[in-house]
Parts: sequence; structure tokens; C-alpha cells
Amino acid sequence: MYKTLIVDDEILDLEGMRTFIPWNELGMEVVGAVNNGFEAMNVMEREKIDVLVTDVHMPSMTGLELVKKAKELYGRIKVIFVSGYQDFNYVKQALSLNAYSYVLKPMDDMELIEALKKVVKELDLEKQRERTEQAYRQIAKNEYLLLLLEGIISEETASILLENYGLKHVNWPIRAAALEIDDWAWKLDPLPEHLKQDWINRFYESAQTVFKAEGIEHICRTSKQRIFLLIENGMNEQNLESVIQRLHELHPFSVTVGLGCKADHLLKLRESYSEALTALEYKLIVGKGKVIDHSRLEFEGETETQTTELPLEPLVNAVLHYDLVKISDEVDQLFTVAAGMRSKVQIQFFVLDIWMRLEGQLKSISDNMFQALQHDGLSKPDIMLQYETLDDIRSWLRYRLFSAAEIIQNKKQKKSAKIVEEMIRYVKQQIHDNITLKEVADHLSFSPNYLGMLFKEVTGTNFSEYVIQLRMEKAGELLKDPRIKIYEVADRVGYRYMPYFSRQFKEVFGMTPGEFRRKM
Repeated sequence: MYKTLIVDDEILDLEGMRTFIPWNELGMEVVGAVNNGFEAMNVMEREKIDVLVTDVHMPSMTGLELVKKAKELYGRIKVIFVSGYQDFNYVKQALSLNAYSYVLKPMDDMELIEALKKVVKELDLEKQRERTEQAYRQIAKNEYLLLLLEGIISEETASILLENYGLKHVNWPIRAAALEIDDWAWKLDPLPEHLKQDWINRFYESAQTVFKAEGIEHICRTSKQRIFLLIENGMNEQNLESVIQRLHELHPFSVTVGLGCKADHLLKLRESYSEALTALEYKLIVGKGKVIDHSRLEFEGETETQTTELPLEPLVNAVLHYDLVKISDEVDQLFTVAAGMRSKVQIQFFVLDIWMRLEGQLKSISDNMFQALQHDGLSKPDIMLQYETLDDIRSWLRYRLFSAAEIIQNKKQKKSAKIVEEMIRYVKQQIHDNITLKEVADHLSFSPNYLGMLFKEVTGTNFSEYVIQLRMEKAGELLKDPRIKIYEVADRVGYRYMPYFSRQFKEVFGMTPGEFRRKM
């Protein structure tokens, strides 16, 4: 809405313009309707007026005098004169003041509406030109700042930045900050390029509003996921923390800011920005979504660790035995070593080496287990290379090992269940004999101890107890047929000694075979 002020000493004409002109439909807002030039000046001192509609001939201060004063306040204000005078001298003076239109009284509403439409159209064009100029100006400033940050700068470039783009008036000393979108690679890379670009543009637009609210005027996009910020003297980490918090509220991700040391002149800004980028690298250690101040970092030598010397047997055993607590503890133990590293590449190599050694040990134990991991995609750790913090990489490794342990456990259970099914099938076929665990083990080519343990693990009961239960159930079915003698029933379920059969039957059913038959 363009703010409009109406001035006319004729009350009826003033009310008529305010009432019968469709201001809102024209995109205009009447912020004042007054009957003299002095009141009009009071309104203009309070409000920035875009359009002034005024009578020419008024007592005390004429419309011509009012427009001259209005031009002093707002040089680009649009003026429409309304007047009952056709005197050429008035028209000539109005034209000299760049009046947009001169409408004669008695006034035709449509004539004034058409004049207002033309004013609005002109204001729209001016606004568009201004936006375009600002965009080009920002692009040029961005290019000059990039040259400065890359160290490709001449005295002329420095002078342009200082004089034309306001860096001369910043509150020195200043600090460079580098704002980076977290988890850029794996969150945005899968998007189509046009959606990614739209998303980046929306983020940058919203970020500029946030920066301005914190008093950060000088910014520069250095890459798709990074923005340079010039932090003036007097600003502190709280300003940057507010930026981080506000952006996190507006977008479903976090940003991290690296902060360089103080620079007391323009050419030192590149060094400060380099320090800000170094601080960002420490996101790997200190985490994301925060301000990392270069001046507070402790630069220690990187830990040289031979990963082949780290014992992995406890971790392998934990994976093989599906011990998730032990897996988690072993991973934490390994990462106490990684925490001493300061290079992302070194940590990635450290974790990849551990993963490859684990795969090798699993393959040496069971090629089937290794094949199962490959089939489920767990042997492709590419995504780990995209994680930005030590905690993310540790979580990735822990999750991979949990998944591997579950796959191996499921594989074991399926294999064990199949063996137990084969044991049960064989026992049912040989139910008429006095079948033993050793005979089943010989038939399936396993050791009796292994099969006994496996059977108990899958079924929850001992092999001998299961065989007795199976025989008794079969005996119960046979006893329902009165044509089969009790001793024949005992023989058919593998018992050659009747008292023993009767005693075991009573232990299971609570009655003797004869009592069971009578009851049936």
C-alpha cells in the first residue's frame, strides 16, 4: 500500500475524495485528510508519504508552497493538484514542481482515479527498478568481497569497498565469521538441482532478514552452503548465537558459525576469514549448531594412531553374540582414540579401516555371514564420508554394527531353526525306537553337545524332555483306540518295559494308561 495524504480547505471536496475514491482497490492507504498546509506538514513529519493530493489555492499556505516543502522532505513524492482555477500561471508553477497531474474542479471522480492509477503504476516501476538496482549492487559487492577474501585485491578494489559499499564506516576492529549449513551433503544432495537452488535462495533471503535484525550489514555468499559475515566491534557471540537460534526456528536444520580473530584494517580481513574457516573444521570435534571461536581453540598435534594395533576381538565377539551393550561400549572405547585426532580425513580413514578389519574377521569366521552383510548393503560405508561431526560418525558406526549383529543373529536363528526342525522330523520318524541324542547327532553329522545346546536355545526345553513329551502325546492318541492293547501302545512309542512306560505316562498325564483309556 502506498501512503497517501489528501489536503483541501473545502471540507465537502475533502470528504468526497476520502469517501468516494476506492483507495484500497488502487493499492493506496489514506494516512491523513486535512484542510490546511500546516496540518499536512505535521502528518508528513510523522509519516513517509508516497502520494500527495492537494488543492492549489488554500489560505495561510498554498498548495504550491506545501509541495515545495514536501519535496524537501521526500524528493521523490508524487503530487496531484486539484483546483478550481484554470489560470495558466498555476498550471505552469505546478508543472515546474513536477506535479504528476492537474485535476480541475468540479472534479470528475474517474479523472482523479485515472490519475491515481498512473501514479501507482509509476511507483510500482520505481520500486521494481530500485529492487533491481539493489540486487545488482549486492551482486557487485559480493564479487568485491570474494576478491578480498581470496586475496585477489587491488588498491582500487579496496577503495571501492571502503567508499562505495560502506566499509569505511564500520566500527573497527572487525572480525570475519563463516556461517555454514550443517549436514549439507547428505540432506540436500539427493534433491533435484532446481529444487536445491530454490531452497538455497529461500534460505539466503530469510537469513538476510535475520542478519539485519542483529545489526550485521555486510555479508557475502562464498559457496552454496557458506556465508561470510562481517562482525563489527561491539557485537559478540550472543549476536551470532541469536542468528543460529533464529535460523534453526525458521528451517529444519542447524547452522554452525566459525569466528575469526580481530582485524584492524581491510586487508587483514582475509586472515580473519581464514581463521573462521579453520574454526569451522573443529565442528568435527566440538559439534554443530554453535559458535566456534578461533581464539579459544587449542591447537594440538594430531594423534598418530596405528589402527591395526587396536584389538577388535571383543567387538567381533559382541557382534557375533548379539551383545548390543558390549558393542556400544567397545565403539565408545575406540572413539576415545579418535577424539585425539583433528583431521576429518584421518578420522574417516580410522573408521573405514576399523570397518574393513571387522569385515575381514567376520569373513574368516563365516563366509555366509559376510555374504549376508554384503547382501543387506552394510558393506558400503560411503555415506559416512558425508557426516560432519565425530558424534555423527560414531553413531553411524554403532548403528552399522547393531545392524550387522542383527543380521548375523537372524541368520543364526534361521539356520538353528532349520537344524532343530530336522531333528524333530527325524525323532518323529523314529518314535517307535528308543531314540537318543547321539543317534540324531550321528544322522545330522553334528556333535551331541552342540545339538543339545542348539535344541535348548531354539525350543526352550531339553532334547530328552522333548522326546518324552512327544512319545506321551503319541501314546495318548493311540490309547483312544480301544482295539490297540496298552503294551502295543508302549511298543509303538519306543518303550519295551511296561512299568517304566506307565510311570512316565502318569508323570505327564496324572493317571495311568489304563485310567486314561477308561476316561476317554
